[in-house]
Amino acid sequence: MDKERFDKGLTARKAVLGAEYVEKSLHAADDFNRDFQELVTEYCWGTTWGDESLDYRQRSLLNLGMIAALNRMQEWELHFRGAIRNGWTPDELRSVLIHIAVYCGIPTGVECFRIARKVLAEMEAENA
Repeated sequence: MDKERFDKGLTARKAVLGAEYVEKSLHAADDFNRDFQELVTEYCWGTTWGDESLDYRQRSLLNLGMIAALNRMQEWELHFRGAIRNGWTPDELRSVLIHIAVYCGIPTGVECFRIARKVLAEMEAENA
């Protein structure tokens, strides 16, 4: 493992997904999936998100579209939260979700809107 790339990835992963979520994932790692958690942190987050050619906000937009197209809704919810942390507004995200619905299909759009409303309500309750 490249320690520098891992540390860069850990910083990015915590910034986008939230430190609590990341720490919980890493703490829950066991002998079966620890190597995978390290791989995700080092390569996905360190190599990809650590590349400064695109900012986190741009990467969030890409992820929302790609993950929706793959119909990986649990992961999509996680990245929707990340998109908010990365500065996307509810109005901008609504437009993104309509775009997703047109290009990925209405059922995908329905599911994305359902998840988005749930996340927005949870985040609003957390800030109340």
